[in-house]
Amino acid sequence: MTLTLGAHIRANGIRQHYLHCPGAGPRVLIVPGIVSPAILWRHVGEWLQATHDCFALDVRGRGLSETGVHLDYGLDACAADLVGFVRTMDLAPLTLVGHSMGARIAAKAAITAPELFDSLVLLDPPTSGPGRRPYPVPKSRTLGLLRSAQRAEAPPAVHAPESQPWPDELLRLRREWLPTCDERAVHAAYDDFHAQDLFADLAGTQMPVSLIAAGTGDVVSDADIEEMRRVHAGLRAVRLAGVGHQMQAENFAAFRQALGAMLNKQEPETERGDS
Repeated sequence: MTLTLGAHIRANGIRQHYLHCPGAGPRVLIVPGIVSPAILWRHVGEWLQATHDCFALDVRGRGLSETGVHLDYGLDACAADLVGFVRTMDLAPLTLVGHSMGARIAAKAAITAPELFDSLVLLDPPTSGPGRRPYPVPKSRTLGLLRSAQRAEAPPAVHAPESQPWPDELLRLRREWLPTCDERAVHAAYDDFHAQDLFADLAGTQMPVSLIAAGTGDVVSDADIEEMRRVHAGLRAVRLAGVGHQMQAENFAAFRQALGAMLNKQEPETERGDS
């Protein structure tokens, strides 16, 4: 029987909302992507709670966490929230699992307060930055999806044309919860995707790091993985063949196998062309 609890806590000076899927194993904290409230990761937490004590955070400006014009939505502020959350909840040490924008936030938190975390799992992180190729998911697509949901219009496709369909329940949840995302947070995230360098953060990270890259979408290229290996010795990497950026929704079985292997320090039994 699965159990998911939701609650608020004041940490880093703001209201932060989180989901907790309690389990007896090691702690895991999921940091979702740019327009993904924690509820869209509930199915992952409920699977993980069989072996882990799992938390999922609403990043500021999304879900039920604090939002408003008074907030800084940059990645540094979000990383400070993450550090404050772990300290206030007294959750250390734990494994950080960040998806997309959440991976960029998690990498920053890992170098800001390394004593709080024992390992880092990056799920298809944007590799854009100064002098690098742009993030391949257009901001216009993300904003179009968000604005459509906020007007309660018939939504456009929630995934890229080459991606696999989402399960109906996750589609319903995404349409319900997308309007909670602040558009200003989207602009700030895209700005920082291109102004800040993920590889510099990885170079300063001393803990074990694992990478799960999508097989389509070109968010993480083969060259990116090679560079990650150069700046962080011991990186464990797997690419999910035929699975897009929203891997946890498009092919949960493949995602579950890969993440489970990473968390259990095993070799993933999936395509590993770059690992």
